[in-house]
Amino acid sequence: MLLARALRAAAAAALRPRPPPRLPPSPLLRPAARLCDARPFTRSLWLLSGDPAGAPRPGLLQPQRAAPAGVSCGCGGLHTEGDKAFAEFLTDEIKEEKKIQKHKSMPKMSGGWELAVHGTEAKLLRKIAGESITVTFNINNSIPPAFDEEPQEGQKADEQEPELTSTPNFVVEVTKDDPKQTLVLDCHYPEDEIGHGEEEESDIFSIREVSFQPTGESDWKDTNYNLNTDSLDWALYDHLMDFLADRGVDNTFADELIELSTALEHQEYIRFLEDLKSFVKCQ
Repeated sequence: MLLARALRAAAAAALRPRPPPRLPPSPLLRPAARLCDARPFTRSLWLLSGDPAGAPRPGLLQPQRAAPAGVSCGCGGLHTEGDKAFAEFLTDEIKEEKKIQKHKSMPKMSGGWELAVHGTEAKLLRKIAGESITVTFNINNSIPPAFDEEPQEGQKADEQEPELTSTPNFVVEVTKDDPKQTLVLDCHYPEDEIGHGEEEESDIFSIREVSFQPTGESDWKDTNYNLNTDSLDWALYDHLMDFLADRGVDNTFADELIELSTALEHQEYIRFLEDLKSFVKCQ
């Protein structure tokens, strides 16, 4: 029986399939460590992004960007071809504005008014018999918007271009010997009255508001009563206009104020263009 069992085991072993022979691994299936040994030129992400000292180097992970159209100078600013063309345009614009500039210096006001200019703000001062009259205005946003008009027949477009005039709001302050309070009249140029000087009785400026404010204080109190003239009795309004005219603020003054403000506005505009040119050229 032992012999028969041994013969059956030998026969079963002979019939069992043999495993395939073990082949060496393919180069494409090698572990990562062996690939690094086989390809020494392979770099890690750290090496691609810079050298061991930390200095950046161009590589596959750093996109190459095109250089800007301009170059910077010692001032640290950028200079492009557009900046160059802009500066050339401003140079020509400044020359043209200086050609049409009527007043190289500020025109004088009749009536003994003293002028003090601080940037875009101007003050006119006059003293009469113990009273001090101060007129303050600012030329910013003082030019009314120009409306395009169709040129008349036989007239070129550049010939009918309107002349720019500055018509600022202005504040009249009247102070008497009593130092406690000042009468303040807020005035402006109505658009429908500008340029219609043929009517002798028409006022080219109007009073908008009237109030009393503490003398010598720049910040006026909103708690003080403001008299709006829109709904004011015409007799009272006429007396207020006569009150100003007696102190030198009349149509003649208003015309001269327009000329003064226009000259100041044009002067500041040219100065702005010059500053803008220097800024663009980085001078």
